[in-house]
Amino acid sequence: MIDTLEALFQEYWPHFLFLLSTVSATIAATHAAMNKTDVRAAIAWVGVILLSPLLGAMLYLIAGINRVRKDYISQERDRLQRIYRQLPDPPEIPLSELSPAQLAMLTLGDNVSDFPLSAGNHIRLLQGGDETYAAMLEAIDQAQCTIALQSYIFDNDVVGQRFVQALAKAKARGVTVRILLDAVGVRYSRPRITGSLRQAGLTTALFMTNPLGLRSAYANLRSHRKILVIDGQVGFTGGMNIRAGFTRDVAGDSVTMDTHFKFEGPLVLQLLTVFMHDWEFTTREALDLQAWCSKPALAVPLPRVLARGIRSGPDRSIFSTHQMLQGAFALAQKHIRIQSPYFLPDQVLIGALCTAAKRGVQVDIVIPGNNNLKLVQYAMLGQLDLILRSGCRVWCSAGSFDHSKLLTVDHAWSYVGSSNMDPRSHRLNFEMDVEVHDAALAQHIAALIDGNRTNASQITEQTLAAQPFWKRLRNRVIWLATPYL
Repeated sequence: MIDTLEALFQEYWPHFLFLLSTVSATIAATHAAMNKTDVRAAIAWVGVILLSPLLGAMLYLIAGINRVRKDYISQERDRLQRIYRQLPDPPEIPLSELSPAQLAMLTLGDNVSDFPLSAGNHIRLLQGGDETYAAMLEAIDQAQCTIALQSYIFDNDVVGQRFVQALAKAKARGVTVRILLDAVGVRYSRPRITGSLRQAGLTTALFMTNPLGLRSAYANLRSHRKILVIDGQVGFTGGMNIRAGFTRDVAGDSVTMDTHFKFEGPLVLQLLTVFMHDWEFTTREALDLQAWCSKPALAVPLPRVLARGIRSGPDRSIFSTHQMLQGAFALAQKHIRIQSPYFLPDQVLIGALCTAAKRGVQVDIVIPGNNNLKLVQYAMLGQLDLILRSGCRVWCSAGSFDHSKLLTVDHAWSYVGSSNMDPRSHRLNFEMDVEVHDAALAQHIAALIDGNRTNASQITEQTLAAQPFWKRLRNRVIWLATPYL
């Protein structure tokens, strides 16, 4: 019987291969067409599958299917509500002091975010790794009860080892420490930092992996969140990973620039809630919010502002940031300022920005002149004509790569955090951002963005057209692959 099957296979293997390719391509293409909500992504995946049936179907199986949504959403609502019920009532918001635009954003946020807009928050903007890491390490050294740390990249370098030592000392003092790292991001350095963390006795988990180590099924879904919460009272979030390249004392003039934020007030508990939710999803260990905030509350410094956490990811919050940005662009009256390392908005956000510009809103966008991801840089250049033709202004900053993700509207509203303005960030990554209603912070961020424009070169339709044809073609072809970048 076995000999007969072997003989049949040897004689008819091309037919078997054709049948396998046809069946797998049909199933994969049907799944993509029925489950993708973005028409560009659906067309792109179907095209790849049909052009290369077997290889395309395998690629879609690995990177194209959002497996987390069924598993995640089925348990998410109960898990979230169980944690949220422990949150204290936030200070009352002075609605009479809010402008119509702020009231509109408040209503939008109430329908988009899991969290309420909260008063009584103090925010400190931190520039660069030298300032940010010093503030984070100081907070860790002062921890008395609990430390929650979540990061996409935590490199095993001189800066990473500083954090390991500080966390180990905190644990030796009796502080409870939990560390959650992304299973893809932790592989950016060799050997991985997890060895040092576990050798120091620090409880560490990897987000989106499994006990068998078969990470390929989830390699396209990453936790891009950066959260540090100390004693439930001091929190940090923003765009900065933990790596030596962000510090001048290590990287020198080639330092990667970035912006991070330190928070005190009700927002800190929102950051902690997101961490606890992700920790339970990853490890099945449910942390008690009250136990993690057992230290008596400290007085929040002045000034105090309105702020709200916005979590997003390939679950039921998949469109959170996308919808917040649409609302902010639609309500803008005078100025929209954006700084983004990877500026690849989809057609909806491009339309919102172009419409704002045509209404008379000044739209300024700053992108890096020296990008760490060349393919993304080419894709950005390949779509900028869509932005420029409506009156938006785009600037290419000078100097080393700037990883900051900053956005302000009308010197009144800011949106900061881990999200990039690209399809991966809005549809595949788990992100953490914060909306802030405060003129002083918005003006500070606006000054940073305007300062980056000082020595920047402006990109116009003319400068794009002046590029050699082969470069314009290259940029456009790579732009077509935006859903995969």
